[in-house]
Amino acid sequence: MELPLNTILPGDCIAHMNALPAKSVDLVFADPPYNLQLGGELLRPDNSKVDGVDEEWDRFSDFAAYDQFTRDWLKAARRILKDDGALWVIGSYHNIFRVGSILQDLHFWMLNDIVWRKSNPMPNFRGTRFTNAHETLIWCAKSAESRYTFNYDSMKSLNDDLQMRSDWTLPLCTGGERLKSGGRKTHPTQKPESLLYRVIMASTKPGDVIVDPFFGTGTTGAVAKRLGRNFIGLERDPAYIAAAEARIAKVIPVTDPAILASVSKRSEPRIPFGTVLERGLLTPGSTLFGGTRHDKQAKVRADGTLITDIHRGSIHKVGALVQGAPACNGWTFWHFQLGKEYLPIDVLRQKIRAELH
Repeated sequence: MELPLNTILPGDCIAHMNALPAKSVDLVFADPPYNLQLGGELLRPDNSKVDGVDEEWDRFSDFAAYDQFTRDWLKAARRILKDDGALWVIGSYHNIFRVGSILQDLHFWMLNDIVWRKSNPMPNFRGTRFTNAHETLIWCAKSAESRYTFNYDSMKSLNDDLQMRSDWTLPLCTGGERLKSGGRKTHPTQKPESLLYRVIMASTKPGDVIVDPFFGTGTTGAVAKRLGRNFIGLERDPAYIAAAEARIAKVIPVTDPAILASVSKRSEPRIPFGTVLERGLLTPGSTLFGGTRHDKQAKVRADGTLITDIHRGSIHKVGALVQGAPACNGWTFWHFQLGKEYLPIDVLRQKIRAELH
């Protein structure tokens, strides 16, 4: 059976997943019913009604029914995931702890819980609890042995070259992004595209297949199309399907592979420092400078090691010794002088890498 790529399948998500080929998809992103336990309608201070979640799809008779539903769809999702696949699920305090427990019962391997901190949360109008300002995402691999995708360097680049943390501050879906029908929200819990952008960029590669079993108005599909990934949406509400199809049709995908590629530094060819000498980019006897004021100095030896008055060793070892540090990345610590500028020797390594492509 060929996968029905970039389509929305109407009907029950569990039945659809059970009909897909086993081990055929790379990622499942799920925004399941939260089983909200709300007490009556919620009013603002001006007595206007909050447009919340009161749809039939979020109603379960009791926790046992919700748990069985959760177990059934997670089993179906696990079956279609490739061995190196992964799953994301988002929820609130109403349901995420129950989902997490069932994930572990089914032998998924927890990787992270992500806190989506909403920069513009809805206030607690009754003043009886803290403002509910976050939701939780669980990211897990199919098993402890899975070689799951994690585009670490891409996440670091998105975060101004700082390692990305597990707390994400992103706004709710508002403004022009929020789909509306007849003046009302088309879907009460439409997720912002910025959230899915981060999830998809972090854990998939171009061309990967993403299944969203609770597709709603198609945020996953819109972002997947834009980023050159394939999606399969599962949704039983005809109104949501129509809104999602219209939305996704307007998306202009990025088609240039060079723009979409997530290059990992770990996958780049290893370049020993000695190669810099072999290529004549530095010569034996050259002086390298380290430290913020370039006040640490070392000479380059013909075998690719460095030497100071008292230290000798690799660029990393000598870099650590002159700082009194436990470790050092010599490629970024040591600089060579070019005119009046001091450039990191990593510039020379990147030049060699570029020649290899």
